[in-house]
Amino acid sequence: MQTWIALFRGINVGGHNILPMAELKRELESLKLNNIRTYIQSGNVVFDSTTKAVPSLSEKITRRIKDRKGFRPQLLILSVSQLRRAIDSNPFPQAVSDPKTLHFIFLAERASNPDLKALDDMKSSTESYKLTDRVFYLHAPDGIGRSKLAANVEKCLGIVTTGRNYRTIDKLLAMAT
Repeated sequence: MQTWIALFRGINVGGHNILPMAELKRELESLKLNNIRTYIQSGNVVFDSTTKAVPSLSEKITRRIKDRKGFRPQLLILSVSQLRRAIDSNPFPQAVSDPKTLHFIFLAERASNPDLKALDDMKSSTESYKLTDRVFYLHAPDGIGRSKLAANVEKCLGIVTTGRNYRTIDKLLAMAT
């Protein structure tokens, strides 16, 4: 068995793509996934599976939700070591003391042609970011609600992303280990 962390994107947000965590848990159980734990309503799941291939696991999960709920969520699946590496590579360690200001935006794949100039132009004077192969780290001390940078990361990177604040990432790692 391997432990996985599933980050669903865009469920239970703004009254769209409603999928209560208890229902999501039942759907994942029906796929023979084990030891399923959810965290908050925005689609964070830790589970165990004998399946080692992320693409087939992701396809199986999103197809099931599509069949049952009528929408196909975007899903990024991480191993425990990938999540731990993302935390260990955090370029803004001082920000963990205020975890709502530190965001890990996970990339579905490596950004091959990111528009870094546009990101720099959108960045406020208090914001800092760092792009790695699979994570866009954003320290936004004034919050991300009005952040132009946060709102446009995916567009500027040209790939699918999903973000979580440090508190959520830290909690998911604790749940997974």
